[in-house]
Amino acid sequence: MLYKNVTISASKSIALVAHDNMKSTLLAWCCKYQESLNQHRLFATGTTGSLLSEQAKLDVTKLISGPLGGDQQIGALITEQNIDMMIFFWDPLEAQPHDPDVKALLRLASVWNIPVACNESTADFLINSSLFDAPYEKSIPDYDQYINQRTK
Repeated sequence: MLYKNVTISASKSIALVAHDNMKSTLLAWCCKYQESLNQHRLFATGTTGSLLSEQAKLDVTKLISGPLGGDQQIGALITEQNIDMMIFFWDPLEAQPHDPDVKALLRLASVWNIPVACNESTADFLINSSLFDAPYEKSIPDYDQYINQRTK
């Protein structure tokens, strides 16, 4: 596999996702960090996006509900390198009917080397990192050669 370095700008694109019984936790976290989050581009699935927009007063690009394809929309944004990090509060103790979608989303985050916080503590570490508001160079898969071969 070939890799290339890319630089993520100081202004990040952040996906905010939460399972139903974790929405209140994500909302409280976003309210706590509202000022910092509003300095970045935010994306959220379905109900989560509406909740964060209305109650946390965040400017959020709202996608469709996760089970209806919002997880895939986030995944597509990740593969297009339009998401720089993801805050995904999921419930490890409750089975989700769209669990394969969730696993695929987490896999894509790993493939494209984006930071992911699955709980409050990790999210706190990310948002309080010196890299949160700074440019950051990272390594990603270089699929350009593969894609160019497939389109000829």
